[in-house]
Amino acid sequence: MSSTPVEIVQALLKDPTNPEVVNRLISPDAIYVSLSYDNPDLKKLMPWAGTHKDGQAAILKTFQDVNTFWTIDEFDIQQIFGEGENVAVFGSFTVHSVKLDKTFISPFSILAKVKNGLVTYMQYMEDTFGTGSTFRSGGTWTFQSNPDGSEVSVP
Repeated sequence: MSSTPVEIVQALLKDPTNPEVVNRLISPDAIYVSLSYDNPDLKKLMPWAGTHKDGQAAILKTFQDVNTFWTIDEFDIQQIFGEGENVAVFGSFTVHSVKLDKTFISPFSILAKVKNGLVTYMQYMEDTFGTGSTFRSGGTWTFQSNPDGSEVSVP
């Protein structure tokens, strides 16, 4: 039975830590972009961040690692739609850090491409400033973002 690209992405997101599901729905050579194309500092905090070209293995490891660092309290798909091979997903999720016992609710978005019944590209975005804060154990961050303003600090 043939599934639409939207149905394929929905099935993947229902059980992304299951190797059987991932291997059935992801192309072995799929490209997966998690949070950024390449950010070495973010990768220190979230080892799954960056561009991965080992499809099934990258997606499986990412979602397994995420479920090791955090407890996922909720994953809510608010909109999912597609046109041709392209699928867009928007929603929110609630994470609870295992190490520091901190909770954060983040929006997320996913762009996926599905060809011949397999996901060949997936880009996952979230509020990394917020989700990363669940791992923050101390110190103050100081920023100068507004050209007309002063420094701001986040304790």
